[in-house]
Amino acid sequence: MAGLVLDGSNPDVSLLYDINGLAKEAPSWFDRVMEFTGEYGIMAAMVLLVIGCWWSVRRRGSAEDSVTAVAGLVWAPLAAGVALLVNIPIRGFVERPRPFIDHKGIEVLVAGKTDFSFVSDHATMAMAVGVGIFIAHRTYGLAAIGLALLEGFCRVYMGVHYPTDVIGGFALGTAVALLLTPLALALLTPLLSAVCRSARVGRLVRSRAARDADRTGEALGGTRPLGIPEPRPDDNNLAA
Repeated sequence: MAGLVLDGSNPDVSLLYDINGLAKEAPSWFDRVMEFTGEYGIMAAMVLLVIGCWWSVRRRGSAEDSVTAVAGLVWAPLAAGVALLVNIPIRGFVERPRPFIDHKGIEVLVAGKTDFSFVSDHATMAMAVGVGIFIAHRTYGLAAIGLALLEGFCRVYMGVHYPTDVIGGFALGTAVALLLTPLALALLTPLLSAVCRSARVGRLVRSRAARDADRTGEALGGTRPLGIPEPRPDDNNLAA
């Protein structure tokens, strides 16, 4: 299976040299920035997006919307973990060496990568989290997916993956996150609904202000706007 790439005429190898070649031309400080971004920075940004999304969804919409959205956010890192587990046998079956092993002239920004290359763990994890966030919140999800795409570019730029390693990671992360979403939400939604009803930890799913507003709305009938009184039986008699 390592024979997937044999020579420079392969588009996968050509694109590898084109993207990785940028690292040779860039100043050293920029390479260090890309190294940090590709190894740690983007995943740290994903964590911040999850926190920001959680803060937003627990304060807006209905309680049901908050529960569903938070369930999606909880599923996002779980999906990444499941996808990484699925990748273990894939890597063992394909056994594709890192590109700098089979090809000369690769600028390697991160040393010590001795495991197999296909598929990229970083790309798999980033896209799984991105799709999970998208399930919870479209705007935050699009930003997360954009970061996942940048992660894939960084891995090729750093010389540790072929472009098809990254594409395979995107496909694997997306497939796991989407295909298992119905099952994950079916298991997580009842649990988070119970958490939401808890006086002690309910704010993890629904903010205190939002829960107070929910209770106020229920006390007013749930659907009637503020300031409009309920009709009284006597009003109908007067109209007659």
